[in-house]
Amino acid sequence: MGGQGICHMRSASFFVVLLVLATIGKPPWAGAHGFLCENFKSRADRPHSVSITEFGAVGDGVTLNTKAFQNAIFYLNSFSDKGGAQLFVPAGKWLTGSFSLISHLTLSLDKNAIILGSMDPYDWPITDPLPSYGRGRELPGERHQSLIFGHNLTDVVITGDNGTIDGQGSIWWAMFNNNSLYHTRPHLVELMHTTGLVISNLTFKNSPFWTIHPVYCNQVFIQNITILAPLDSPNTDGIDPDSSTNVCIKDCYISTGDGLIVIKSGWDEYGISFARPSSNISIERILGRSKNGAGIAIGSEMSGGVSEVHAEEIHIFNSRHGICIKTSPGRGGYVRNVFISNVILTDVEYAIRITGQFGEHPDDNYDPDALPEINNITIKDVYGIGIGVAGVLEGIQGDSFSQICLSDILLNVTAAEDSSWNCSYVEGYSCLVSPSSCQPLQQIPRDSSVCYAPADYLAPNCSSCTEVELASL
Repeated sequence: MGGQGICHMRSASFFVVLLVLATIGKPPWAGAHGFLCENFKSRADRPHSVSITEFGAVGDGVTLNTKAFQNAIFYLNSFSDKGGAQLFVPAGKWLTGSFSLISHLTLSLDKNAIILGSMDPYDWPITDPLPSYGRGRELPGERHQSLIFGHNLTDVVITGDNGTIDGQGSIWWAMFNNNSLYHTRPHLVELMHTTGLVISNLTFKNSPFWTIHPVYCNQVFIQNITILAPLDSPNTDGIDPDSSTNVCIKDCYISTGDGLIVIKSGWDEYGISFARPSSNISIERILGRSKNGAGIAIGSEMSGGVSEVHAEEIHIFNSRHGICIKTSPGRGGYVRNVFISNVILTDVEYAIRITGQFGEHPDDNYDPDALPEINNITIKDVYGIGIGVAGVLEGIQGDSFSQICLSDILLNVTAAEDSSWNCSYVEGYSCLVSPSSCQPLQQIPRDSSVCYAPADYLAPNCSSCTEVELASL
């Protein structure tokens, strides 16, 4: 049997085994660990703790408790230099407007506690736009502050026994759909310029806009959370690390109207000028679906640069995209050193999409000659059933995306084989890809160093790919 048959038989057998294991238990890579996540340590218990009820809060789902949250946190600020403090939210439905956290604080929710965002927009204050965006993301000018907010903080923990934070976003989605917004919608949780942020063991629901948005942050650890929003809710991204470094996201279930995990770093000339990249991002064991977005996405706002992104053990189902990198002329910046592996896709319209023709601009002052640099992208060990299109890889004329490496990818595609890949202005390599990859990638790397991989990973093994297979890829 020729080399091509051997390679494809091996991949097909592996695919069947993976799908069975994904159904009945942990996949075979479940013992692997990310380059970053093991460095995080759990926070010790705070030496001081109070309940929100001590400040007059009423958990009936009707009484507005904004002042109670604000007063409790103001009181706890006196313990910030004494080991910090915990604000405990007991069982009940605690309606509130926006409130701000402080350093050395743990916000802890009982398993039957629900923090409810007010449905009155006036309870969500107006705040300045992010400097790396230059304006509100949806409308020029200012934006609404998130329900849970923080700025210039250190050592912040948002956790619990699987309590719930519910943004009650339907009123905001209706205003968006009716074009009646005056300012950009608020996120559910946004921490800015914060070092040492832990979010764990909670459910987040119905965010007005992006759900969890760490921006200009360092040392972010997000684990064991559930994020839910209706599949038709607009722009309800799950977790959006933005111009942030050393971020670990693991063991999450996300089902939303837009991208599950979306890495960003600023918008056009504002992001280029602010020059704050996102880097050292580790993503592990994510399960979820997105009607209009992707499981793992980068961009399209990436003008400050994105690098050193490692994602593994991802299972995406009933979604528009599996993996998506998106940018456009005018963005500038770069996306490089991205390694995505061990992905299972089920009923996904586009398995892989890398595009240089996506997204609008903040204003007319962007530089159309500011072209993004997209290189050193490795995607391997991807297996899918019910896939509409294997991949759309479209760079920019005069700005080809390079060093795109695909290996061990096996997709059951419903499109005709000759239209399963659509590629333009891209360069790279492929090995053990079915359906056969597009012409610009039909080159097998003879030197494994040409494909990016983190130091603790084995390079793609293409030694069994023969010249016969090369001609057929």
